[in-house]
Amino acid sequence: MARKATAKNSSGSSLKRSSKSEARSPQTSAASESAGSSRRPVWTGQIRLALVSVPIKLYPATKSGARLSFHQVHEPTGKRIRYEKVVPGVGPVKTNDIVKGFEVSSGRYVLIEEEELDALKIEAKKTMDLVQFVDAHEIDPIWFDRPYYAAADGDLSEEAYAVLRDALRATKKVGLGQFVMRGREYVGAIKPCGDGLLVETLRFADEVREGSPLFADVADEKPDPELLDLAKELIGRKAKAFNPEDFKDSYTVAVRKLIEAKQKKKGPIDIGEDELDDDRGAKVIDLVEALKRSVKGGERTPSAAAGTKPGAKSAGRRKAG
Repeated sequence: MARKATAKNSSGSSLKRSSKSEARSPQTSAASESAGSSRRPVWTGQIRLALVSVPIKLYPATKSGARLSFHQVHEPTGKRIRYEKVVPGVGPVKTNDIVKGFEVSSGRYVLIEEEELDALKIEAKKTMDLVQFVDAHEIDPIWFDRPYYAAADGDLSEEAYAVLRDALRATKKVGLGQFVMRGREYVGAIKPCGDGLLVETLRFADEVREGSPLFADVADEKPDPELLDLAKELIGRKAKAFNPEDFKDSYTVAVRKLIEAKQKKKGPIDIGEDELDDDRGAKVIDLVEALKRSVKGGERTPSAAAGTKPGAKSAGRRKAG
């Protein structure tokens, strides 16, 4: 039986339609899986086009969990390497004695309190107003930053959601607007993605380097017509539909096999999880060694050191992130 979906626009009128089950694309299936899983959306709000508002939730479309990461382990003892925040001549420092510092010239910093930054944060804006529409091919891929699946937030939003999706697809346009997420302002580009919608954040103009000077030597180069025809023929032979499964991270696969082989041969070592969970109780056994670790590539010397006296206290300060 067909299910009725109703959506109200901001003027109060309702739209109704009968929705049918459709085959889902990999992108839409991933969005549905994301929305239905225990993962939380990173943003909840609405996309607004004139008087019509579409409630949505944004879910990250990419993940980094597939990459391997290693911890540093002290081979003689089998213990995890730990780094401490220290100041030369002072030693370990308390978390609430650390502030943010912006380097304005070599060795000179302007110190910024966490409260000062909090006061500048933009008020959470739960609406992304679509103020501009451009042809999809007009935006060079270099401007795209991070993709998010935009899932409809509730059954009542499905009608307006589908209207926006199909209108963008029919006109081959991308909608642009700004929104606030986690205290920062972003430019978002919304486009159809399978049965759903995708919002990609865009880089701001000052975040992209000019590439033209790098290509100045070849800008006016005219290739030999015969060579050009041969190149086009080779490209044609290898042309096929894109399938991400065709490409494998051979290095990661090889490292995983190495880990599995060593685990079977020697077994994993026990590094003592109980000790790992209690960083705060760790004491400096040798201050000289702690300082050497910092100099050799541990955590950078806190920038607050350039603008505070040794041992200065600031109990009311928050942790600098």
